[in-house]
Amino acid sequence: MMRVLGIDVGERRVGLAVSDVTQTLARPLTTLSVKGMHDAVSRVVGEIERLAADEDGLAAIVVGIPARLDGSPSKQTPRVTAFVEALAARTMLPIVRMDERLTSREAESRLAVRERDWRRRKERLDAAAAAIILQDYLDRDR
Repeated sequence: MMRVLGIDVGERRVGLAVSDVTQTLARPLTTLSVKGMHDAVSRVVGEIERLAADEDGLAAIVVGIPARLDGSPSKQTPRVTAFVEALAARTMLPIVRMDERLTSREAESRLAVRERDWRRRKERLDAAAAAIILQDYLDRDR
């Protein structure tokens, strides 16, 4: 089996998470500080190439799609959809879109249990949110 990459796309930061090879557990990988859409896509493609070159490789990519609580598109949805389309043009890996409602809040509350300093939490928040999105996908696929 191969790993799966999870992505939480923000305006200034992109959180990345990766699964184990059995596609059972997701863990935060890194948070990339980005300057716009083009930079975000280029930096993520670099990470994808690095991960795909490892012996465990990559099987797929899961991207969190923002939505309002009622499921309707949010103001961030078109930007993330454009990111997914730009990413799809640069990789042959399948890209799965996952609902990401409330993942940042869940990540914040999980991090707050272990990390009191909000600055440190903020640094790790996007990768933690990506891990929650990816874990939701892995659990759904079981």
